Amino acid sequence: MKAADVRAMSLDQLDDEVLKLKKEQFNLRFQRATGQLENTSRVRVIRRDIARMKTIAAQKRAGVEPVVKADAAPKPAKKTKSAKPKAAAKPRAKATKSKKSKKK
Repeated sequence: MKAADVRAMSLDQLDDEVLKLKKEQFNLRFQRATGQLENTSRVRVIRRDIARMKTIAAQKRAGVEPVVKADAAPKPAKKTKSAKPKAAAKPRAKATKSKKSKKK
């Protein structure tokens, strides 16, 4: 559920919706435990919806108006370096091992 939709609800509606979502979360936990859960992403969505509703309800109770970011213009894309042809690799000089002279 979108935050804008949640903000339009009253506190009583929010509390009822949170209760409904908690029941659904409980049922999903049982389905997961018994191996019957088909859509595993639903657990995450429900958990986040509950948190969102609780946050907005707390803001309403405190009388705090949340700061909503205005739709900013999209940021310009990062410039990428143009593809330049790479210079041919220079051959490396072979490292020669110095032979140690043996003293007799």
